[in-house]
Amino acid sequence: MNGYNITTLNEFIIRRQANIPYAKGELSNLLHHIGIAAKVVHKKVNKAGLVDVLGEAGEINVQGESQQKLDVFADMQFTAALRNSGECCGIASEENQEIITFDDELSLDGKYIVCMDPLDGSSNIDVNVSIGTIFSIYRRISPRGDKAQVVDFLQEGNKQIAAGYIIYGSSTMMVYTTGLGVNGFTLDTGIGEFCLSHPNIKTPEAGKIYSLNEGNYNKFPEGVKKYIKYCQEKDKKTNRPYSARYIGSLVADFHRNLLKGGVFIYPQTASAPNGKLRLLYECNPMAFIAEQAGGKATNGDIKILDIKPETLHQRVPLYTGSKSMVEKAEKFLVESKK
Repeated sequence: MNGYNITTLNEFIIRRQANIPYAKGELSNLLHHIGIAAKVVHKKVNKAGLVDVLGEAGEINVQGESQQKLDVFADMQFTAALRNSGECCGIASEENQEIITFDDELSLDGKYIVCMDPLDGSSNIDVNVSIGTIFSIYRRISPRGDKAQVVDFLQEGNKQIAAGYIIYGSSTMMVYTTGLGVNGFTLDTGIGEFCLSHPNIKTPEAGKIYSLNEGNYNKFPEGVKKYIKYCQEKDKKTNRPYSARYIGSLVADFHRNLLKGGVFIYPQTASAPNGKLRLLYECNPMAFIAEQAGGKATNGDIKILDIKPETLHQRVPLYTGSKSMVEKAEKFLVESKK
């Protein structure tokens, strides 16, 4: 990326707009506003050690998790940006029990709804580990002009029209897809713009990284235990043993594996039989990105994108990353059930 050939996020979105037949500028405007909120959150994250935004906010969110101050800040910023876009009629957020509907005239006429995790990996905030934002966009089902309904949000992931994440790390990046491949943009703080840095991302068919919380090993299904042993065995033909890498922030772990090749696993456990990650605003958007980059995402049995959501905060197991690695893990799961 040099100073003479920079493509900003907004320029890229507008250029790609013609390739989306049903979009007439509204989706571009919505993505633009998500980018604005990301810049605001980036600035606050970078100053987290200097201002009073670290630590717990004193509230418990819908997931039963202690809210961090930055969680609340990020949720407010993205909610405001989506409301101000005039293109979004409602949102579902990890931080709220029910959907949030916008009832101003512009928003009521909006085509889209958004599912989001405003600040993924917030338990890592206080120790300066990469965190992120995840978002997913659908066309509404309810009539335009009416308030958004729960049915608008309970759509299969294969009906997403856009999904992405922002990772706040050594640099801040926004990675997104509209079903036309995956592209990554790095925030250039000098000009205050996200600039295309990773065009047409393709994840390797196979990798050397496996990512999961091995502290839960004794609670894992037998197939997952056997897959871990497979990853650890020495075999020159398949470049094993693999390296274990687990940050505990979905965005950070997924991003690394997307670029380098690997598999991320958050399976069902004895204490969490349905898994821990949320289908609507964690698994579906990541699955859409993974598939668009040539990877795969399943719950160990069927594609994540084919699962029909039943509730806003539904949890599912997640196996995602390089296609051959996900398929190998699935094979161990199937064989362990025989």
